[in-house]
Amino acid sequence: MFKIPAHLLVVACMVCCATARSRAETPEEWVALGTRVHGFFGGFIPAGIRIGLDARERLKAEPRTLSILYYQGEKAPCPCVVDGVMLATQASPGQGTVRVATEKAPPGLMAVIVIRDRNNGEGLRYNINDEWLPKMLAWNKDDPLKRYDDAMTADGLFTVERLAPQ
Repeated sequence: MFKIPAHLLVVACMVCCATARSRAETPEEWVALGTRVHGFFGGFIPAGIRIGLDARERLKAEPRTLSILYYQGEKAPCPCVVDGVMLATQASPGQGTVRVATEKAPPGLMAVIVIRDRNNGEGLRYNINDEWLPKMLAWNKDDPLKRYDDAMTADGLFTVERLAPQ
């Protein structure tokens, strides 16, 4: 029987882990993951994925290092956007890093998502205007990959502002 030296196993594990962490999901993988976790890959899920990926990039954050506070607007039928944010950031209610506020988003906003880096307190506030609600619902008439593409390329889907560290 051939034995692999322990130091080579450690190096192989480090390479595999680094590769897995640094690789981005394909659109097909995002659709499969969103469908599996949420149950349906509607237009709100990829919008949340886009916001979560944007926050990770702007905050230079690794997965599981962000916390999310989600405010749902009066007109929004569901807080599904937060599931997409959760997928992209790897935050979760079980970790205590995702919360849906009992307060509503300000009038005129479909959603407000506050994302903070748990290590340094840096934060971002994302706003999705009510005008996006019918557009996002209309995406549901297309196939899931088209929904993903629509969300990833939608100009003006959200506004974002930096928040003072807490």
